[in-house]
Amino acid sequence: MRPACRIRLSIELKAVTLWFMTRHCHKCGWEWTLAGQPGRSESCHGCGVDLRVCLNCVSYDLRAAYQCRDRRADPVLDKATGNFCEYFDFARRIVAPKDKVNDREASAREQVKKFLGD
Repeated sequence: MRPACRIRLSIELKAVTLWFMTRHCHKCGWEWTLAGQPGRSESCHGCGVDLRVCLNCVSYDLRAAYQCRDRRADPVLDKATGNFCEYFDFARRIVAPKDKVNDREASAREQVKKFLGD
C-alpha cells in the first residue's frame, strides 16, 4: 500500500471514529445532545449529577498534575462537582452499554476468586 493511501485511510478511520464519539455523563452515560457546552448549573437528566465537572472534561487526566492537562486552569479539589473552570471542554467518548459483559474483567475476577479460594 502506498504511503498516500495509508494516510488517507488513517484520516478516514479517524473521521468515522469521531462520528461515533459523543458527549456523555461520567456517572450514568446519559448523552448530552445540545450543541454548546453545559453551564455550571446544568445537571444530568439521567442521574442528576453536575455535568460541568472535571470528570467530563477533555483535559482530565489522572497522571497529570492536579489531574488536569491544561496548565492554565486553576486546581480544583473536588473533580465531581460543578466548577467555574473557563477551559472546560466536554469530552467526546464511545460509550459501551452497561449491560455488556467485559470478558477481560470477568476473567480477572475469576483469577482472583481462584487465588483467594472462593
